[in-house]
Formats: sequence, C-alpha cells, structure tokens
Amino acid sequence: MANAKIIEQKAAQVTEVAEKLKGSSCAIVADYRGLNVAQVTELRKQLREAGIEFQVLKNTVVRRATAGVELTELDSYLTGPTAIAFSKDDIISPAKILTNFAKKNDKLEVKAGVVEGKVVDFNQIKALADLPSREGLLSMLLSVLQAPVRNFALAVKAVADKQEGGAQEA
Repeated sequence: MANAKIIEQKAAQVTEVAEKLKGSSCAIVADYRGLNVAQVTELRKQLREAGIEFQVLKNTVVRRATAGVELTELDSYLTGPTAIAFSKDDIISPAKILTNFAKKNDKLEVKAGVVEGKVVDFNQIKALADLPSREGLLSMLLSVLQAPVRNFALAVKAVADKQEGGAQEA
C-alpha cells in the first residue's frame, strides 16, 4: 500500500518535471556540489528575482522526464547533484545569471541545457550569456527602427534651412 503511494508520488514528480521541460523556453542543468548554504541562497534569490524557478532534482526523475519529452540527449549531463533552472519566457537571463555566478563561485558548474526544445552544451549556454539582455536587444531594435525616421527628419530640416537661407538672400 505504501509502495503504491510512493510510486504514484514519483510518477507525479516525473510528469511535473516533464511539463516544465516542455513548457520552458530555457532550462539549464547545473552541478551545485560544494556551494555552501549562503551561496545557494544568493543564487536562488538572483534567479527568483528574474522569474526563474530553480529546483534540485534526482537524476532518475529527470531521466524519466526527458524520456517522456524526447530530450534523452540531456541524460549524459545528469551526473552528480543536479539542479535545473527553468525559465518560461526568457532565454538569456538564466544563462547570464548562472554563468556569472559560476565565474564568481567556481564550485557551480553549468553543464548543459534545453533551449527552445533543443539540448545545448555549456559553450552554447555561454554564448547565450554573452548576448545583451532582452531589454538591451529591444533598445537596439528601437534605435535601428528610429534611424530612418531620424535621418528623414534631418533631411527635411536641412531642406527647410536651405530654403530659408535662399529666401533671405533674395
């Protein structure tokens, strides 16, 4: 009787992790072995402020979940203590937060992740972390969109100034 209840709880946990992997735009796997309580608390705080869920999970649970969502390529990275940062909307923030934290705390090892349904390795996560934030990308896009309007306004102003200068001379 107790075994059936435990099996049911584990199955529910596998289903929950599978749904998070499938529903996240980015999920990053990290080994947190060697971090003290204060460091883990600081990392969790940074991730929570960015709207990212950070969970410590058993590798067997994650392996069963990856099998359910066809992400078994991730299984080779599931060794040792595993924590996963799940982000529903933002791809860059979890990569940025975890890699920056790993630079300051060499005990945290970013292993791999799932980005937009594809398994990626550490180098690809690092490349994501080097990108500007979402707000930075949006401001770059805005400045690119404003440039033609700004140039047009300057051209109109120059023509108006030239016409004013020609009218005063006559």
